[in-house]
Amino acid sequence: MDEASKDKDNAQGENWERRTLERLAGDVLREQRAKRRWGIFFKLLGFSYLIAVLVLVVDWGGPEKLADRKHTAVVNLRGTIEAKGEASADSIVASLQSAFEDKRTVGVVLRINSPGGSPVQSGIIYDEIRRLRAKHPEIPLHAVVEDLCASGGYYVAAAADNIYVNKASIVGSIGVLMNGFGFTGSMDKLGVERRLLTAGENKGFLDPFSPQDAKQKEHAQRLLDDIHGQFVAVVREGRGKRLKDAPELFSGLMWTGAQSIQLGLADGFGTVESVARDVLKAEKTLDYSVRENLAERFAKRLGADMAENLSLRLFGGAPAVR
Repeated sequence: MDEASKDKDNAQGENWERRTLERLAGDVLREQRAKRRWGIFFKLLGFSYLIAVLVLVVDWGGPEKLADRKHTAVVNLRGTIEAKGEASADSIVASLQSAFEDKRTVGVVLRINSPGGSPVQSGIIYDEIRRLRAKHPEIPLHAVVEDLCASGGYYVAAAADNIYVNKASIVGSIGVLMNGFGFTGSMDKLGVERRLLTAGENKGFLDPFSPQDAKQKEHAQRLLDDIHGQFVAVVREGRGKRLKDAPELFSGLMWTGAQSIQLGLADGFGTVESVARDVLKAEKTLDYSVRENLAERFAKRLGADMAENLSLRLFGGAPAVR
């Protein structure tokens, strides 16, 4: 074979290799582009799904606007009254302020379904209701009890002009408790020794793993009696002469809605709709309850948990007071 033929064969071989490499490179490039397109598609799909969930789940705004229409403002107090919960003083107070400040509000209905909770949070809500009623004397506030209005829930309700219940509602529990457990007997049986170091004579106050100290128990009882006295004073102030002279009223007992009317703890039967229609004469209702979105709820819960953990590490824990 002459030199010209060899050069021609080599050139054809190089061209074939080049074409093959170009095809492979093109295939790889097309595959990468396809992967990017599918990646973008699935990201957009996931983002759209997230937006749809947020639209359905999250409350993005305040109450709807009623152009030039008088209405009954409704504020919901549901669940345990606590700083990091839905029924926190911050949320309820903000809702009440919005309701009272709307010039179209004829009256406010506080719908309550709560077992109670923090006496501090309940006291803040009570005080704000009294302030708003004094500032806006033309706007009445009525409490409507659904299933349960006990302890701190009734503390708040006592600030209302009137309290309306269902005949089967549970009302009362005007009392305070501090609970815990004692494990000293179990520790003795298991052979466990308690090693508690404190700086401060009473820093191990009511420690469940130590024998109960008589002086600490007496001090705890004084705390409870003081808070209970505040509770009783609030109820007497709010209900006035409507309360019947019954010593068991402030014993921590609870009653049905029908019984609570007889005892002067409530004024009559009613629902949000009937109070708006028959008492306030403004049948149209508008919900002013502040609802946290998911991000706010997560941030508050995270912050509260971190603060609680830090407090427990530095200062030790204490039983809840309700």
